[in-house]
Amino acid sequence: MDVLLLLLLAGAGLQLVNRQQQRTRVQLLAESFAPLDIQRLTETLLRGYLSALDLPVGEPRETRWRQLIPLEQALAERLSQFAAAFGARSATETRVSTLPLALPAAHRWWPTASFDLRRAFDIHARGLQRALQVDGGAPTRDRAYTLMAELLLLQFSCHWFCRSRAVATARLVALHQTTPAEVLAAVTPATREDYLALTGLRIA
Repeated sequence: MDVLLLLLLAGAGLQLVNRQQQRTRVQLLAESFAPLDIQRLTETLLRGYLSALDLPVGEPRETRWRQLIPLEQALAERLSQFAAAFGARSATETRVSTLPLALPAAHRWWPTASFDLRRAFDIHARGLQRALQVDGGAPTRDRAYTLMAELLLLQFSCHWFCRSRAVATARLVALHQTTPAEVLAAVTPATREDYLALTGLRIA
């Protein structure tokens, strides 16, 4: 009974510390994104892409995608600004554990099983800029899919940082009915290569 009680207390303590770490990280990203309105722009674009896919193939769909171009350009520019500014953060603030589940300070006691979110945001910023040029920047289905995948991967990284890889995967599946492997297959090849090298994710 004493052993069981100790285990329960230890588990409760770990959960408390874990929640505090998660709250700190959520606040860090929220405060960092807010000045550039990145979260709202991302969500607006994702809704725009999905609504365009409900339109008939051809001019109606292309017109909707064309209407989104100014938002795409604004987000790409702001994400580049954000990535540059976030790069000034300390490494202790931006390490992300690659373990499947959230454990308190896992990135500190197992640093080799972690990656730097600053580098991930740089990958996302460059990836979004590349995606804008797919099909010469014309409002095509492939370009829209690539841009949508780049934005979903950005959201995945944010959820991974704030919670865990398992939670980020679950949210991607629940909210967008897709998986990290499917998203990575749809981003630009350079983004996919850089992201896999940084995070160690396996998609095969």
